[in-house]
Parts: sequence; structure tokens; C-alpha cells
Amino acid sequence: MNSFIFTSLMVAFISVTSVFMFIFALLIWFLTVLFDKKLKILHLYSSFWAAMYLWIWPGLKIKIEGRENIRKEATYMVISNHQSQIDILAYFAVFFHFKWVSKASVFNLPLIGWNMVLNRYIKLKRGDAESIKQMLIDSERRIDEGSSVFMFPEGTRSYDGIVKPFKHGAFTIAQKKQIPILPLAISGTIDMMPKNSIAYSGNHRIHIRVLDEIPYESFKDLSPEELAVMCREMISKKVILNN
Repeated sequence: MNSFIFTSLMVAFISVTSVFMFIFALLIWFLTVLFDKKLKILHLYSSFWAAMYLWIWPGLKIKIEGRENIRKEATYMVISNHQSQIDILAYFAVFFHFKWVSKASVFNLPLIGWNMVLNRYIKLKRGDAESIKQMLIDSERRIDEGSSVFMFPEGTRSYDGIVKPFKHGAFTIAQKKQIPILPLAISGTIDMMPKNSIAYSGNHRIHIRVLDEIPYESFKDLSPEELAVMCREMISKKVILNN
């Protein structure tokens, strides 16, 4: 199918279905917010909402390895490389509890952005010192509440799939809060939807690897800079280019 036609159809489908999905998300929030302080039920529903689009995507297969490495009740700093806009949908499909750190502009999007607000995900305006400071505060609050926080330490998507240097914010938080780091590696999404593009064509395979967690005791004596380099190397080894 012509990539423009396919993309247009998918955008239309997502737009229409998101109306109904958001209404149901609002209902779930209303019924659970008083007893589900972490909003785990709403996040689980949001994971289904996102994963649904991958399940119906023609020519797409997703493989997830290492789910058993996630301890259900653990609070992690979750990190990953970042190849494409599709990464977010793909990681929802792993179905575990966390709070996204995402661009502030995404929260303004109708329906999907409003659902991010309901979930109390964390806003970040890149390059804005005040926003970065608030993001660090909000991340620590979510961790104190018992929710893992998910960041892409590259700060932006890769053009070629090669993992860019990691920024230090996630690692500073992990050391300050003394929580383990959960590294994940994603491959295959850059070919599916490259940076600065919404075009899609052909058959694709997304491969997610959940790596072993890194206990706090193993990195407590490292600087955030050293920890960032270590984690980048660990993830880079698991990223398959031209998947």
C-alpha cells in the first residue's frame, strides 16, 4: 500500500478510536483515582490502548525478550535508547507500571495528551532550565510514590539507530533515590518510522530486550557521568541495526 495512503488511514483510525478510548480512560480515572494512588489501573488500560495499534498494524511483528527480568513491585529508573516515535507504543506493549517523561508539547495533544495528564506522566521542555528542574522534582515525587520512571537518556531520537551519548538526569535521580536501573534496548523502529517522518511502508519487526536490572549497590560509587557511559555501552550492545 502507498505509504501516504496507509499513514493517512492510520491517522484517521487513531483519531476516531481515541475519542472512545479517552472517554473510557476518563471513566477509569474517575472510578479508581481515590484508591489507586499510583494510577496503575489507568496505566494498564493506557498500555492496552497503545498496544492495540501495534497489534492491528499490517506487516508488523513485535518480539519482547526478558519480561521475567521485571520485578512487579520494584521501583526503577527505566532507560532505553530512542529510535522512533513508535518506541512509545512499543514500550506500552511490555505492560508494566511506570511514568513516562515526555515532551511538554505532547501533553497538549487532544485525547492522547489529555490521557497523559490523567496518568500524571512527567512533562519536559527540552533546553528549558526551569522545566528540567521541575521534571527532576516530579520524577522524584513519582518514585517516592512507588512508581518507576521511564526516560530516554539520549534526549531525542537517533537519526541512524546508533545510540547517542546519554544525558545524566536519569542517573542522578537513580543515585539520589537509591533505586535500581532497568535498561531496555529497542531495535527496528527506526526503519519503520524514521525521525522527522510519519511515512510507513513495508514489513517490519520490532525487537525489545529487557536487560538485567542494575542494583543501586553496584553503581553507588560511580559519578552520574560514568554511570551514563556504562549504561549506554550496555544498551548499545543489544541494539540491532538494520533489524
